[in-house]
Amino acid sequence: MSVALVTGASSGIGAATAIAFAEAGWDVMAAGRDEGRLEEVADVSDNIAIWSGELSDSEECDELVSDTIDEFDSLDCLVNSAGILLRGDAGETSDDDWRDTMTINLDVPFLLSRAAIPHLQKTSGSIVNISSYWGLQAGERAVAYSTSKGGLIMLTKALAKDTAADGIRVNAICPGSVDTPMLAAGAEESGQEAQDFLDTVAEFSPNGRISTPEDIAALTIFLASDAASMITGTAIPMDGGLSA
Repeated sequence: MSVALVTGASSGIGAATAIAFAEAGWDVMAAGRDEGRLEEVADVSDNIAIWSGELSDSEECDELVSDTIDEFDSLDCLVNSAGILLRGDAGETSDDDWRDTMTINLDVPFLLSRAAIPHLQKTSGSIVNISSYWGLQAGERAVAYSTSKGGLIMLTKALAKDTAADGIRVNAICPGSVDTPMLAAGAEESGQEAQDFLDTVAEFSPNGRISTPEDIAALTIFLASDAASMITGTAIPMDGGLSA
């Protein structure tokens, strides 16, 4: 059975992705900070194991990959889905906000990828990084987030070139607005009612709607599958035509 390691799996895209892999017959290590929510995800399928803790340095990232191997004996796909968005322009962004954003959104995907690559070489596996439309086109008052997600796209491309000869594929998905707790936080900042905010956001998309976490999970499953065997080094917009 194939094995996936999914970070940020306690909510949003990460949770939907962990569940989608399990429903597709994969074994899944669902990693995140909120143990209670991870347990709710794991309740969906016996194929899901959970790992609760912080990921901020190489030791913790190495431990997560090692624990995944101990649990399932192999690794076929790493999904770097964990991320944070702290709004602010340069003047509003503190040193701590900048560093925290870079650590979670860029450093951790690199450290996990580095730890996972020796195992993915054995399975001709893949890495899927969840970037953002704002990694392609900078967002207003999102200097740290946009920079980190742009860096994640370039990390994707660099890793893809370096590992292609080993049979590993590395791709990024760049969602537009997705109906997740991160997006809901935008409603609080705007002062709008949640549904009014979501309706306003949807109007900016050419197809008039907001993605669901399951939309992103479906593309992740495809990129991890043999059907995508010739796809590597890509940053795929999934934004309803926003970047067209």
